[in-house]
Order: sequence, then structure tokens, then C-alpha cells
Amino acid sequence: MKRILVSTILFLIVIALVIFGILRNKEEKTGLTKVTLAEVAHSVFYAPQYAAISEGFFEEEGIDLEVVLTPGADAVMAAVLSGDVDIGFSGTEATIYVYNGGEENYPVTFAALTKRDGAFLVSRKKIDNFTLNDLKGKTVLGGRKGDRLLNL
Repeated sequence: MKRILVSTILFLIVIALVIFGILRNKEEKTGLTKVTLAEVAHSVFYAPQYAAISEGFFEEEGIDLEVVLTPGADAVMAAVLSGDVDIGFSGTEATIYVYNGGEENYPVTFAALTKRDGAFLVSRKKIDNFTLNDLKGKTVLGGRKGDRLLNL
């Protein structure tokens, strides 16, 4: 009985080592550093990133980039803090919330992918030569959860 148990354990160890070796060899062959990126939304503002991915520019730089869609800045920050992702794209407010929460090891905002707010102002009616003065007396609905109506 002991002989069967020891043989089974040794067999499982050998199988585990073989699997580990195959995976390690595959990683060494690619030579790419795995980076996981969480983004809040797929956006036209990230078009340069998507073009770089599709054209293989990250691979040329030795990066195997995986992009995951994560719903909301709070979820992106949770993924960064837990180590599930390496980089998170979200507004800087997520970093500020973590810092204000007293975390010793807080994330740092280090880059801005977009220079402007990713919001659009749309209307049901065509307005030729639109100016902000056209909004006077109108109600504007924000586009995100929690936004409120603006009476201008």
C-alpha cells in the first residue's frame, strides 16, 4: 500500500515538473514581458494604443500586452491593488480616493493618455454654428452614472 502511495506521489511530482518545464520553455521562447492593462472603456481616445497593438509595436519592444475591460475606475483600481493587472487606465480620482483612504502603498498616476476630457456634447436637433451661448436656458444631462442635470 505504501509503495502505491509513494509511486503515485512521485508520478504526480514528475508530471508537475514536466508541465512547469514546458510552460517555462514557452515563456523563454517568446522572450516577451507579460503586461496586463485594465481600461475603463474601449474608447476612440485610445485609438493610438489599439493601432500600436494591432501593428505589433508592443511585441517589437518586448511586451506581450493583454488589455482587459474593467467596468469603472473603482474596479480598475481594485485590479491594480490586488495585482491582477499591472497598469490601470482610469481617471486620477481613483488614485486620490485610495490615497485619502490612508493606504500606505497607494498607486501613483504617472501618465495621461488623453489631454482632454472624453466627453461629447450632442443634441437631438442640428445646430449650425454652435456656441456655448446656445446652452443658455437648456438642461444638460451628464453621461455617467451619478451625473446630474445641469440647468444652464
